[in-house]
Amino acid sequence: MTDEAESGLNLNRWGDTSDPVTKQRVTRQDACSCFDQSRPHPRARVGFHAERQDTSASGWHHLLELIDEAAADGREEFRPLTGLSPEERRQIITLPPNIAQLTAVKHLVLYGSNLVRIPPEIGAMTSLEEFTPYTSYRLHWFPYEITRCRKLTRSTVSTRALFGNYKLRPPFPRLQPSLDSFADLDPGNPDPRRWGATATHSCSVCDRPIEQSGLHQMWISLRVATDVLPLLVNACSAECVAALPDGARDYIPTPHKGGRVDQPASDWD
Repeated sequence: MTDEAESGLNLNRWGDTSDPVTKQRVTRQDACSCFDQSRPHPRARVGFHAERQDTSASGWHHLLELIDEAAADGREEFRPLTGLSPEERRQIITLPPNIAQLTAVKHLVLYGSNLVRIPPEIGAMTSLEEFTPYTSYRLHWFPYEITRCRKLTRSTVSTRALFGNYKLRPPFPRLQPSLDSFADLDPGNPDPRRWGATATHSCSVCDRPIEQSGLHQMWISLRVATDVLPLLVNACSAECVAALPDGARDYIPTPHKGGRVDQPASDWD
């Protein structure tokens, strides 16, 4: 349930974080030209956002404090961006790993964020029932670990911003060849332009330390709560890749490496 063109949506329901004076998206989000989110271009080439989080920024430190506060008081709804200034919100392009502390949170609201990635630690938010990253137009994919949120049943995502979405079928970034060892890769500091993430410590499937084996990245589109999401899998072995489920109906049926892979027709077609 995710097309911002739908009428009757109450934006404040999710905590509108746009500038109170101008109400323009540019005040809270950086531009994104990964792919056209209004018209299909199936032959386009796409990649990952290369930005790294500035952990010295005031917004980052403020967000860490807000997460610690939410974990300490056991709140069930968490709207971290509404506690930040407009400038601080633009500084946040990912969430800190300490979101793993938020085991009581049932509703996570990230309306209008400047995020380009979500860390795999979201899988530790085991009470999560509703996820709202609505109008986060630079957020094109999610970690496979979100499937560990077994209670998650409701989501509100801007569908047109997602890799492989059924409306436009934009392509997926081409993933790197699988590695059987980490001789040439630091899993604590991979290049996000090549690997998507900025840290890869545990297997998305079996949760074993990934440094002890290898890295086999795959894409898979699965229904998570209300939406079908493109999920990035960081598996430790071919066996863990083989253990992945089939893709969602009307999406690519098996895990894949991205690039110009054949997809079902878009709604535009």
